[in-house]
Amino acid sequence: MGEETGDNLKLTSIGADISRNDVHCSLELVEKIERDIPQLILAGAQKAALTNVTGDDLVISAFLEDENLEKVNQAIVEILKKNAEDWGDIHGISPTPEGAGEGISYAEAMVRDGRFPDAVILSFDTYGGESFVHHVAESAMNAAAGMEGVTDIGGSSADGVRNIPGVGYVSDMTDDPVVAVTVEDLESIGAIAGAMVGAALGNKNVYMVKRGSPSYVIPGSVILSVSAYMNGNVMDLAGPLSQRMRILKV
Repeated sequence: MGEETGDNLKLTSIGADISRNDVHCSLELVEKIERDIPQLILAGAQKAALTNVTGDDLVISAFLEDENLEKVNQAIVEILKKNAEDWGDIHGISPTPEGAGEGISYAEAMVRDGRFPDAVILSFDTYGGESFVHHVAESAMNAAAGMEGVTDIGGSSADGVRNIPGVGYVSDMTDDPVVAVTVEDLESIGAIAGAMVGAALGNKNVYMVKRGSPSYVIPGSVILSVSAYMNGNVMDLAGPLSQRMRILKV
């Protein structure tokens, strides 16, 4: 499937709430973002896609050589700015740590030399900025850390101000984390995604949704979407995983 990677390949994922409402991303917004994705190839990405749409949050991800990280991150944020119906998360970006506010979410992970650019990406959305969402994201990251076939794990931080390469600083008030995990081989994706989602759903008031589903849950809850990003192709894993997790009746 595709070509194996060369040296210093990375995955970058940036999530933001740029919707005009607090429940979902409109089809128009999704289509505009997808139409602008080719700009990331011009900026230096090898592969790029809108990988997750979770409630009113969306995530743009790209595989790229390390030397192009800042340029591609800048290009992702420009796409978000251009199409934003609301600049909420974008306003939180600051050129200095002191000015950082609630902003975009960021995950970065390495791809091992000679491996295909494959990954599992989880995106979380809260309605009221529920603080326990960071614990939920950490649960998923901890589950991935113990899995065979994981190359690297990246995720949004709740531990102070974070510098996003090429973009600026955001604070730990950022409340819709993204988790990105690069994997060693295609057959590992199901096990890794299943472990991550299972760990996240083990927390209270957490629900998995299909890509693009609105956040129609009782406030005080967290929703998550899960995507497999395989050599530039995106697959929503919510349906397949929910089928796998069903109890088979005798």
